[in-house]
Amino acid sequence: MSDQQKHTDGFADSDANDSRPPGPMSLIAWLQLLALGVVWGASFFFARVAVIEIPPLTLVLFRVGIAAVALHIYLVVCRISFMPAIRRAGPYLVLATINNVIPFSLIFVGQTELGAGLAAILNATTPFWTVFVANWLTDDERISLAKIVGVSAGIAGTAVMIGPGFLADLGAPIWAKLAIVGAAISYAFAVIYAKRFKKVEPVVTATGQLTASTVIMLPLVFVIDGVAAISGISIPVWASVLALALVSTALAYILYFTLIANAGATNASLVTLVVPVSAILLGALFLGERLELYEFAGMVLITLGLIVIDGRLFARRRINSR
Repeated sequence: MSDQQKHTDGFADSDANDSRPPGPMSLIAWLQLLALGVVWGASFFFARVAVIEIPPLTLVLFRVGIAAVALHIYLVVCRISFMPAIRRAGPYLVLATINNVIPFSLIFVGQTELGAGLAAILNATTPFWTVFVANWLTDDERISLAKIVGVSAGIAGTAVMIGPGFLADLGAPIWAKLAIVGAAISYAFAVIYAKRFKKVEPVVTATGQLTASTVIMLPLVFVIDGVAAISGISIPVWASVLALALVSTALAYILYFTLIANAGATNASLVTLVVPVSAILLGALFLGERLELYEFAGMVLITLGLIVIDGRLFARRRINSR
């Protein structure tokens, strides 16, 4: 693909590509990545409570809709203009579709046949697909051996960490597995597409995406679930919905778009390797779940994968050996 094509294919534009490839992630970027992994890992707890009483698609609408309203209020209070998003309504609808609507729907369909373990492993392939999509569609994030080795180690670590819990799902229908893989590929395209918004304030991009997602989800939920889906919801479930929307969606996407702007698409996609770790650690801390040896082994593999992708430790060793 020529440079001209890369800049006019709709995924890369003058905002998204300068000639400088992102270097090793800074300490601040790593902290943002870990924080994002924690808040997205916590979403499993909130969703686990909420989905008992709320149909999944309705829950998605609540998640993006409440988050969008909260961010609009934040913009008004802070006197931040939403006009940059209004002027680019079309691109934000595209971003909402490939970063929320399609992957959320595919994950829901896949999980009708798959357990959480295998779904988490397949979702953790997002950085793998991102490496290739970034190499194809951008000039500044080229494929490298370190990225391939590091991402592969991270995926393997996720499989080890999930342990025997996913083995029972290996015989599940191939279409269910492909649905989760499709969601991971959609996320890969989304994280590349999101680079075009890096000159827009992250909170505006987050608000624009979630507003567009709400507009798309409203008619879908009305047709599929209907109004009756919101009746009889208990207070604890509403509390989980609010936490899911405000913490694991509104705050999370501000971190997500900040991370893309600061560290690049491939590095931002690594959060899918951190999410299962944070979910398991949160379970141990707050639900009293016991950590098994294979879970520690998986976390070590994921950590090693992230170190390889970062590259600084090995570069430092090469310098010291001279």
